Amino acid sequence: QVQVAESGGGLAQAGDSLTLSCTISGLTFEDYAVGWFRQAPGKQREGISCITTGGATYYEESVKGRFTISRDNAKNALYLEMNSLSPDDTAMYYCAADLLYSRLITGGLYRGQGTQVTAAP
Repeated sequence: QVQVAESGGGLAQAGDSLTLSCTISGLTFEDYAVGWFRQAPGKQREGISCITTGGATYYEESVKGRFTISRDNAKNALYLEMNSLSPDDTAMYYCAADLLYSRLITGGLYRGQGTQVTAAP
């Protein structure tokens, strides 16, 4: 059974940094493309960053230069370092995994319950 668990969210001030973590068990992590999505109240879920099995990365324009995605295959872990947070980053952040990168960017096969990030003005 695949289990996805995000952590690291919380309340921050504008300009602060937070690092999200995600651990995925029940699959061969190194075989999966993984990524982060977020959904703010009243808005659609959006993909913000993904990383392939080979380490290639993608960032949504609004987080480029501020967020850094990384993975540690030995720990079955995915990370998202978020710097210069703004109130626009306030959302529930989800981790997702899929064998196919093309499917990951539409939401992925496996997703967690999310971790809330709130950036106060």
